[in-house]
Amino acid sequence: MNQPLASTAWIFLTTLVLVLALVPFDPQLSQWAQDLPEEIVAFNRTITDFGTFAWMIYTSTFLLQVAYVDRRDSHHDTVRHRARSARNLSAYFLLTIGTASVLVHGLKFLIGRARPELFADYGAYSLTPFTGERLFESFPSGHSMAAGALFGAFAMLMPQLRPVFLILALAIGVSRVIVGAHYPSDVAAGLLLGLWVAMMIAFVFARQGWLFRLDAGGWPAPKNATPPPS
Repeated sequence: MNQPLASTAWIFLTTLVLVLALVPFDPQLSQWAQDLPEEIVAFNRTITDFGTFAWMIYTSTFLLQVAYVDRRDSHHDTVRHRARSARNLSAYFLLTIGTASVLVHGLKFLIGRARPELFADYGAYSLTPFTGERLFESFPSGHSMAAGALFGAFAMLMPQLRPVFLILALAIGVSRVIVGAHYPSDVAAGLLLGLWVAMMIAFVFARQGWLFRLDAGGWPAPKNATPPPS
């Protein structure tokens, strides 16, 4: 079986089902979330901007440059090996986050869904494609897609901690609804598409022998993971 194609089909199908299930309840869920106690809303305002692409891209780029310089300038084999591993790790995060950023901004531009703050004028289902304006870039959620990509990448690298990374990604996604920036269906799409990008880049790296290997089932697994007994 073509595992990248299979995983793509499952994630896209799950995204479609979740979005269709949430869309009818978007206005009610959005309003309910924004009406939560002020302490909860304030906490979510504090954490929500953790899901921005900028700091992820800048950090990955900086670490990639440091690893490249260390590998180029070092004459010690151990240091060069560690620098190469750090370079591949930084490149994985940079490609994952960068690809997710390009994809989500393209989808926002093509779909043009009005944000919840425009609900009174446009409702929850207004689409105005190709405006390029922030107020018409609700679907999918960029912060959620960034969180899905970042924590999806961590989940691919550390499978034993996947439940933790799932909770962290969900926390960022839910915060976007609570602060009134997105509808629940925007968040569901963003999280799942971000995870898909992390998985697809892992497949590419595994086929090149970088960071990942393809396990017996054809799925990317971290190289440092111990293969299960046959």
